[in-house]
Amino acid sequence: MPELPEVEVTRLSFAERIRGARIAAVRLGKPLRWPLGLDPSALEGRVVQGVGRRGKYLLLQLDQGLLLLHLGMSGSLNFAPQQPPPGTHDHFDLVTSRGTLRLHDPRRFGAVVWAPGEASPRAQQLLGKLGMEPLGEGFDLEAFQAGLKKRRGPLKQVLLAGDLVVGVGNIYASEVLFLAGIRPTLSATRLSAPRAARLHAAIREVLARAVDRGGSTLRDFASADGQAGHFQLEAMVYGRAGQPCRVCGTPVRSLRQGQRSTFFCPVCQQR
Repeated sequence: MPELPEVEVTRLSFAERIRGARIAAVRLGKPLRWPLGLDPSALEGRVVQGVGRRGKYLLLQLDQGLLLLHLGMSGSLNFAPQQPPPGTHDHFDLVTSRGTLRLHDPRRFGAVVWAPGEASPRAQQLLGKLGMEPLGEGFDLEAFQAGLKKRRGPLKQVLLAGDLVVGVGNIYASEVLFLAGIRPTLSATRLSAPRAARLHAAIREVLARAVDRGGSTLRDFASADGQAGHFQLEAMVYGRAGQPCRVCGTPVRSLRQGQRSTFFCPVCQQR
């Protein structure tokens, strides 16, 4: 599933190329998770002014309204001057004066939704409950510490929930907690202020490094210009159960939390 680094890498790979493009046509394939919200022909003639991101949503800012794109479980975007005829799993084409943006989504859990603006009720249904952006200036340490004190669940689950900080998905939660030296099963309310500060810094560092490495390609993720990610090649614990810890040599362990696999080092990560 694309996580925040993959979504940000996708954004960076086409944002400047599509900026200023005029929409010529919109093609819809099979229904996605939510309806578009207006007649596709109503988008013709509108101009793409920029591409932002909120959590795992990409925001195509138009001269009138915006499109919110979510990649779901298996989606990916490709932007190219020319696209081949759409295949079975190509469900959205935004044809513009600078190329065609195509959403490929085999499982169809992704979405493309139009809203009048980011503050509109339609957009806030999707964005309104998202937590702080970990890569932005708004990721405040004191607010993060206060939020942890209000959550009784295990830290791994608190990070995945997305209502305190967005975008720390399953891969990166394991990596963040390893870097911070914290056991994923520790209750969030038991985290001391110094350890919360280490966790806060680790979130920033791991996600920024993942973006720099092009994200993680575990199956078929690629950016909008077709480039695979490489962060998975340097993962410290994720997907490495039974292999020696890269720091201390102790075999990495795995456990199930909320139906998801968690990876940790029993020596480097304290209770």
